[in-house]
Amino acid sequence: MRRRALLLAAALLALAARAGDYAPVLPGLKLDFPADYGAHPAHRIEWWYATGLLDTARGPLGFQVTFFRLRNAAADANPSRFAPRQLLFAHAAIADPAFGRLRHDQRIARAFAPLAEAREADTDVFIDDWSLKRVDGRYRASIPGEGFTLDLALAPTQPVLAQGEAGYSRKGPRPSQASGYYSEPQLAVSGTVTVDGRVLEARGTAWLDHEWSSELLAQDAVGWDWTGVNLDGGGALMAFRLRDAAGGTLWASATLREGGRTRTFAPGEVKFIPRRTWRSPRTGTAWPVAMTVEVGGRAWTLAPLLDDQELDARATTGTLYWEGAVSASGPGGARGRGYLELTGYAGRLRF
Repeated sequence: MRRRALLLAAALLALAARAGDYAPVLPGLKLDFPADYGAHPAHRIEWWYATGLLDTARGPLGFQVTFFRLRNAAADANPSRFAPRQLLFAHAAIADPAFGRLRHDQRIARAFAPLAEAREADTDVFIDDWSLKRVDGRYRASIPGEGFTLDLALAPTQPVLAQGEAGYSRKGPRPSQASGYYSEPQLAVSGTVTVDGRVLEARGTAWLDHEWSSELLAQDAVGWDWTGVNLDGGGALMAFRLRDAAGGTLWASATLREGGRTRTFAPGEVKFIPRRTWRSPRTGTAWPVAMTVEVGGRAWTLAPLLDDQELDARATTGTLYWEGAVSASGPGGARGRGYLELTGYAGRLRF
């Protein structure tokens, strides 16, 4: 616990550092692969985020694997090789209707080769025996968690989906309020999931987001709603909004790949409309677990695989959020499966 407390203290110093201590994300950003698959250590914060739905003999399972990198500029002047210049966090979870709630685990470490790193050449991030790595064009997630194990291969089936303006994704009215952001939807997943001592063969479809930024939330923002949905037939829908304390939308965006065409939507074309809430028996937080997302006047209804998909990560990133596998139904009978992320409902998000 003392090690964890020290790392969290370093994370607070990183967040308190001046914005000028970090490389900005600016208009005109152009994604460059394979370099942009890897880490961007000059930026303040970064994450690789894989979610998906798996078909198994136990029934449908949702999964999430997320690695975060946080730069601690306050440690730059420290000559020690043990200085916490980069901090790493990892979350993993399985949504299991038969279990009734999330199985989840988390890790935290300072970057220190060869025990924990986020490498720059390509996706290769790990903390001890937890890892997400891209080899020969495929991702491999290996997560021996507490009470479950994920050993999954995620293979791309279509090109990278650049978010925003060719990967420059606005998060507010100021040009600096932005991230570098791309997605890889429709990843074909195969591998095994181990729960309750039982090894399950698993196949399904996943979505991977990679995002890096040096700006924190806008001053009036308390959190965000986000969804990434793999549509039947090969399409993909991403939408997000940043919320204020009254539940209003401060900024929003969406991207829809459909029928071989991709369209990005402006803030005024995106709406998140809560339809049903679930209150956590552990934290008392009311989460809008059923949501209608309107994009360009077309509505998509999201329904959770199970209500209790609350993830308590206060021991690592200091956050409490709802990270849920959902089914989607849209216009003209369109359907899909994906994930819904809800933050800031238990109080202003302070990552």
